[in-house]
Amino acid sequence: MTPPRLVDCTHARHAQAILDILNHAIVHSTALYDYTPRPLASMETWFATKDKGGFPVLGLEDETGQLLAFGSYGTFRAFPAFKYTVEHSVYVHPDHRGRGLGRQIMQAVIAAARQRQVHALVGAIDASNAGSIALHTQLGFQPVGTLPQVGFKFGRWLDLAFYQLLLDTPQDPVEG
Repeated sequence: MTPPRLVDCTHARHAQAILDILNHAIVHSTALYDYTPRPLASMETWFATKDKGGFPVLGLEDETGQLLAFGSYGTFRAFPAFKYTVEHSVYVHPDHRGRGLGRQIMQAVIAAARQRQVHALVGAIDASNAGSIALHTQLGFQPVGTLPQVGFKFGRWLDLAFYQLLLDTPQDPVEG
């Protein structure tokens, strides 16, 4: 089997595949604290926001071009002093989990963040998502706090755990 290929995702090529992965997570998991699957039209705004912010959308494709996993990051908080901090997300197609794709895409997201002079990556993870927590911990992320019972989905309260990775970038941070 050919190893997956890292690609820069585009709206034209990947919007439907990313949406399918996201909507599966919305319907079947607490990876997203959303109730309703998103329409395809929402991907235009999603990609435009990534593009405007200079945020990467990275994917892993198989030899046929099927998207197996994707990851990205975006604004952590909309205040200037947070400009070196991003919140990331990584999703693996349900048929391709358990093959190390989450690790591969996370490593690509971390490399992209370092290249773009990001200092802190923050992951907001449902506290019951043991797989994601283990992956983040293995990659050097540290638990930095949990917000108890901030979400409600599937008839229960959800705790949101925050994990952070500090990078050695930027070399010369500036205000403004």
